[in-house]
Amino acid sequence: MDAEEQLRGWFTGRLPAEWFTGRPEIVLDREEVTVVGTLPALTVVEGLPDLERVAALEGYVERFREETRERRMDIAREAEHRFRRKVSWGVVAEGETVMFTTLSVPVMTRLRQPERQVLDTLVAAGVARSRSDALAWCVRLVGKHTDTWLADLRDALQHVDRVRAEGPGLVD
Repeated sequence: MDAEEQLRGWFTGRLPAEWFTGRPEIVLDREEVTVVGTLPALTVVEGLPDLERVAALEGYVERFREETRERRMDIAREAEHRFRRKVSWGVVAEGETVMFTTLSVPVMTRLRQPERQVLDTLVAAGVARSRSDALAWCVRLVGKHTDTWLADLRDALQHVDRVRAEGPGLVD
């Protein structure tokens, strides 16, 4: 079992089942684990005017955040000790994602996890020598098909990892 599968499995088993509908989305990179779960539907918002509905959903998210704060902090401490990565939290309520915490890691500028993952993919694929070079490359290339191209590149890297794992071990 690789480290990413172990980490995802640990969170799946560790998080209280009543917190989220289904399994939470767990996104990770070298520095951070982001846990985003979907909250159960808030049925009392049905039929409310838009402004009231938005306010009710904001209150719902805040209530969840406050009621789960202590347990989330305990789980984050355990995970940070076990996996050596900071833990960030967020929820999805009625299709809207709300992040409670996120880690901002200095590279050349402060980047959130999704941006760092782009840079790390480019470095791992040999497109750039460093995060700094990858960032400059991204700024020059911002284009129409970036998301599709990066997904294809990640798929190719996963294929390389699978083939490498099936091959013979290194000889000393």
